[in-house]
Amino acid sequence: MENKFIILLVVIFAAIAVAQLVRVYELSSKLRGKNEYEVSSRDNNFNALLLLLFMFFQFFGFIYLMLEYGWTGRGDAASIEGKGTDWLLNLNFVIIIIVFFFTNALLFYFSYRYVKKPGVKAYYYPHNNKLELLWTVIPACVLAVIIILGLQSWNELTSHAGKDAKIVELYSKQFDWTARYAGKNNRLGKFDYKLTTDNNELGLVTSNTIDTAINNMLKGVNGIEAIQRKLNNSSIILSDSTQNKLEKELSAKERLIRLLYQMKENHNSKVDLDAWDDIIQKDTLYLSVNQLYEFNFRAMDVIHSAFFPHFRAQMNTVPGVMTRFKFTPDITTKEMRVKMKNEKFNFILMCNKICGGAHYKMKMTVVVLSKNEYAAWESKKMKETFKDKYFPAPTPAKSPNPNPADSSKVDSNAVLVEKKDSLKKV
Repeated sequence: MENKFIILLVVIFAAIAVAQLVRVYELSSKLRGKNEYEVSSRDNNFNALLLLLFMFFQFFGFIYLMLEYGWTGRGDAASIEGKGTDWLLNLNFVIIIIVFFFTNALLFYFSYRYVKKPGVKAYYYPHNNKLELLWTVIPACVLAVIIILGLQSWNELTSHAGKDAKIVELYSKQFDWTARYAGKNNRLGKFDYKLTTDNNELGLVTSNTIDTAINNMLKGVNGIEAIQRKLNNSSIILSDSTQNKLEKELSAKERLIRLLYQMKENHNSKVDLDAWDDIIQKDTLYLSVNQLYEFNFRAMDVIHSAFFPHFRAQMNTVPGVMTRFKFTPDITTKEMRVKMKNEKFNFILMCNKICGGAHYKMKMTVVVLSKNEYAAWESKKMKETFKDKYFPAPTPAKSPNPNPADSSKVDSNAVLVEKKDSLKKV
């Protein structure tokens, strides 16, 4: 606290000293009979020399920083597509640096060369069509090249990856990431926000998840039947605001459950397999080296941004809109640790949008494995699929058919009976 107070005093006294020096300068100018706006040739020449020296200092500092900290400070790209992105970015930097040196050299040299001299009037040169055309056409052509190359790169990175690519979905919410790998069939199961429950965070669509969502909507803690009991309970006196709130909530849930029943009627249980073999992964995203990946993005709440700095990839994740990009890691985490001389190094996925108070901790570690290491990891995770982890097959003692797609038929009949009863109440 004392140190802060001393620093504050120093700043205050420094400001007072500067103000007094300015005042002294003004008084001395008056004593000499000189107006403030009058500048001598000596001052002009001195300022022109300072500008020229500043130009050399600026150029020297820029070159030194590039040599000391690297061309751009990004380090080497860790993906094949990232190297192409770096090439395009380097091209932009080359153009910008050339323009920077050229324009600043002219600016400071002209300030030095054409300093005001006694008896010499400035030449008035208001317009030149050739010059106007020159500095309009050249930048336009350069920008056209940059934009065309940029669009080609963007279209390539965001197009479908093809059959050889592994499909991974990244689901963002405040404040974490969840990865969903397509299973053996390399197809991600369908999803619907209306099916989001505690044991189906990603809202995957299967016969079982639809039945579970219907059951929760009817019989859950805050389900339709619970709200109806509160409204019909004569022993509890509800305020007008509470009753209106419950009636609105009941109306919304009744609309949702009608949509769920419609979804159930139109659902084809054959597509359940696409979701059952999906692998849900938290905390760490595992990738294989030299394997093309197509990443699909979803957001639950607000706009996030999936940023892989080492792979030179970034994409906004928008609620209600699917986005995607692709890249191929070409260096493993172990190799990168050796290259960086840092045993604790890890690739990372970050959120590059300020998405709330805990935005700073929305990260996910990315580990790039060798082909064999990834195959071993994937083989292990195949025993922890969505079906195994969230909707395990019933044991023979409970049901003769362990197939979750078939077992959902029993649940469906039960739910249909509940549907009729609930509709009578509604």
